[in-house]
Amino acid sequence: MPPPRWLPVPAGTQRGAAQWLDEQTGAWLAAMASHHRDNPGCPFRASSQLGRAWGGPSLFPGAPDAEAAAGPGCRQRAALGTLPLSLRLALAGCDSGFGQQAARHLDSMGFKVFASVLDLESAGAKELRQSCSPGLTLLQMDLTKPEDIRKAQQLVQPQTASTGLWGLVNNAGFDDTIADAELSPLCKFRTCMDVNFFGTLELTKALLPLLRSSRGRIVTISSPAGDMPYPCLAAYGTSKAALTLLMDTFRSELEPWGVKVSVILPGYFKTGTSCDPAFWHEKKEQLLASLPADLLQAYGEEYIHEINKQFVKFMKIANEDLSLVVNSIADALISVSPAARYYPGRGMRLMYFIHHYLPSVIRDLFLKAFFINQKLPRALQPKPQNGWDCGGQVSSGRSTDLFTG
Repeated sequence: MPPPRWLPVPAGTQRGAAQWLDEQTGAWLAAMASHHRDNPGCPFRASSQLGRAWGGPSLFPGAPDAEAAAGPGCRQRAALGTLPLSLRLALAGCDSGFGQQAARHLDSMGFKVFASVLDLESAGAKELRQSCSPGLTLLQMDLTKPEDIRKAQQLVQPQTASTGLWGLVNNAGFDDTIADAELSPLCKFRTCMDVNFFGTLELTKALLPLLRSSRGRIVTISSPAGDMPYPCLAAYGTSKAALTLLMDTFRSELEPWGVKVSVILPGYFKTGTSCDPAFWHEKKEQLLASLPADLLQAYGEEYIHEINKQFVKFMKIANEDLSLVVNSIADALISVSPAARYYPGRGMRLMYFIHHYLPSVIRDLFLKAFFINQKLPRALQPKPQNGWDCGGQVSSGRSTDLFTG
């Protein structure tokens, strides 16, 4: 079917700048980094690149753009009646966090939303029923179960046969391990890949015919941990690295079909169990109980306790305002020229500049200082020199070698 026709949009409509206004320096540097990454060998022109990053017309006449949605100080959102109400969106992972808030926000904008949850009777599902319009449809879906994805496809397909599916928002994600790669059970790597990569891939492929027919949008929440070697996030980070590369490939391959693909790489936000110390304490104890004796001896229990302690401390910087991410999702769905990547969150663009342009030793030190700085494992810690007191005097009658412990 042909793509929907839209009225001309006045030039100069702004999008996307407000969420980065508190990061002007980082945004400037990241614009340069992004330009060199996407256009190798092409000179950087600040005015054109920043203009492209911070400006662009809105796809729907009268629809809220990113500036209007960005919060205080921006102009009032346009009336819902100006949106084409026939448009359908599918959102995966709406039990809590970004997915739940995005479902509410997009429903309030006038979209017809299919929102998937793990449990139709969960608190998150009940909250969506109470706060959203009858235009929102809840679907029960576990991305690790192909039959759930097939059922969702069978429900969505007849309701989008005439209009197509305008957008798919991949938000579902999983991580419950904070530990070195060697300490992380292999099953955790598999679960992260099953949910974060394979489940998202299967859902996207199932809905692609509907997205192609409307020349629609795919918006995927990935993570900076898939681009940078965050300490103790190997299982999660590798799955997100695969996901980001997959979406970049889709973006290239689906361009002839008119389908636009965006990846959102949020900073650290307070969502679900990500900032629940009790949850992570329980996972730490489960990890300790599962480790082989030789591995536990090499690293030491105190090593794992210290990692957990640092992560709990890191939780304090989590941003409770999820609107930056929600507005990025909305912008990727309604902008004429959505960005290939969005970086919502304080300092994210500066982090990417450091990642792209500074030596690896500096990058690694920065990530450890910012996130988790592991102590030496027990087996690598200096051993006490037996038979010597702190003044360097022999404290026993036994022969003592300074170089043995």
